[in-house]
This record gives sequence, C-alpha cells and structure tokens, in this order.
Amino acid sequence: MTHAYTEFESPVGPLLLVGDESYLHMLLYGSGPRAAHPQPDWRRDPSLFRDAIEQLRSYFAGELRVFSLNLAPQGTPFQLRVWKELARIPYGETISYGQLAERVGNPKASRAVGLANGSNPISIILPCHRVIGSNGKLTGYGGGLPTKQQLLALEGRQPSLL
Repeated sequence: MTHAYTEFESPVGPLLLVGDESYLHMLLYGSGPRAAHPQPDWRRDPSLFRDAIEQLRSYFAGELRVFSLNLAPQGTPFQLRVWKELARIPYGETISYGQLAERVGNPKASRAVGLANGSNPISIILPCHRVIGSNGKLTGYGGGLPTKQQLLALEGRQPSLL
C-alpha cells in the first residue's frame, strides 16, 4: 500500500500525518527524540489531510475535545486494545499505566501497556499523553516530556515532571 503524507506545523512542533484516501494511519512527531520522516515511497498529498489538520488546529486552539477521524493504526492485537482504550480517556483527564492495564483486562501488564503506549502511531489523537506514572508524575513520551506537559497543560492538567 502506498501512503500519502503531509506535514503540519503545530504548537508542539512539526507533525507528520500519514494515511490514504480513507484513513489516517499515523500522526508522528517530525522533531525530537523520535523524529519521523517521510519514506521514499510515500507521496505528498496535503488534500487528503484537510479534515485532520482542521481538527488539530481546533484542538490546539482549545476548541475541540474529541476527534472525529477515520483511524487505522497498525499493530498487534494487544497494541490495538491499548490504543482503543487510549481513545476512551476523556480530554483533560489522566490515568496511570496500571489503570490502563486494568482497562485492557490485564492488571499485571503495566509494563506491556507502557510499551504499547510508546508504540502508538497516532499521537495526540489517540491520547497517549494522558497516561502518567502511578505517582502522578510524567513518564516517557515519544514527543519528549516537555511536549507531554504542554499537551496536558492545554487540556487543563498540570502534572509534574519526574
């Protein structure tokens, strides 16, 4: 499958949107510790991402709390369960990795949940930034902890860094 992509300059830095005519497959950070770049076989097509970019702009303006996009993340069945639960964490709320493990039906799997959370291919929209340590502090984030803190602050949460 050939993917299309576009780049979007957001308040948390450049974002790379990847998908096709029907689905958004990835929303990745274009800078920072795990910066993503377009693959040689992807084609630039900003027209496919107008709705996603409009919703992202509304989110960053504090006007949108729930995204309404067709998503198709690729992962293992376990990862897909974790990512589905991420989508259920309400705007402005946080949960711990242990709570997320309970929600996916495996309370002892907080480390596995953390790994799945860290592999989330659709950042921000599948809000992995809303998962924090059991002590209420911020832990790992693909976009970097300052970005995680910025997203939570946008949503009215102010957890502290470790």
